[in-house]
Amino acid sequence: MFHTFGEESMLARPGTHPRSARTTAAALVLGCLAAWHVPAAAQPPPEGSDDHYAGSQIAKHEGAEPVNPARVHADVPTVDGIDVSSHQGVVDWPGWWQRGKRFAYVKATEGTGYRNGEFARQYDGAYQVGMVRGAYHFALPDRSDGATQANFFADNGGGWSRDGRTLPGVLDVEYNPYGVDTCYGLSAHAMVAWIRAFSDTYHARTGRWPVIYTSTQWWDHCTGRAGDFSGTNPLWVARYATVVGPLPHRWSFHTIWQFTSSPIDQNKFNGGWDRLVALANG
Repeated sequence: MFHTFGEESMLARPGTHPRSARTTAAALVLGCLAAWHVPAAAQPPPEGSDDHYAGSQIAKHEGAEPVNPARVHADVPTVDGIDVSSHQGVVDWPGWWQRGKRFAYVKATEGTGYRNGEFARQYDGAYQVGMVRGAYHFALPDRSDGATQANFFADNGGGWSRDGRTLPGVLDVEYNPYGVDTCYGLSAHAMVAWIRAFSDTYHARTGRWPVIYTSTQWWDHCTGRAGDFSGTNPLWVARYATVVGPLPHRWSFHTIWQFTSSPIDQNKFNGGWDRLVALANG
């Protein structure tokens, strides 16, 4: 004879009061429900909540000792520049111009959910003192695909024009600021594909290949030394030292070197003023 769950719960075992059986059955039901309940996944932090600027995660993972610009060694003529984000707020552009800075990159976006609220003021401020300037995007490869983030960047400050004063946009790929997985949970193959999608989409939108900002250590680990962007994408390498050191896989030379983050992110363009203007003009 078969019983439904309700019928069976009414049948007391010998020596057991029917009410006790019902209570036991109810407890079993609640226990089963609790066992099958899966807590909702924690929502990732808002994009840009900590204003992740270029090199912020590289400094945390690889160290960033202050470097005296006077001790930085370069084999060819260079042009000095800086990069900024909302982390700096109001930037003393005339002051940095007087200190010899001639180009600047300004953070525009992060992922697809963050826009730098200071971008217009910072971007225009660099232009007004005479600097060549451009915009950069802080990549979050685990939040959305590369094409989507490239379009978001191009739509929110990352565009380009051939005016001799606008540098091509930058894809900033570095350590994951939101989790312990420094490569955003992507395999080397998937990371290369993500970067390729961003690069191809940005090129289709603007006619320029984006500069790639990264560190040798992160790049070689998270791309597995796979893929070759050296023939299309200029390299902006971060290394806080007095020499630029080894470059990421396949690149034989760098275009920009970020050598210190004190008292502000400082960079050297690898060439003279005429080459910097040539980069701006495409």
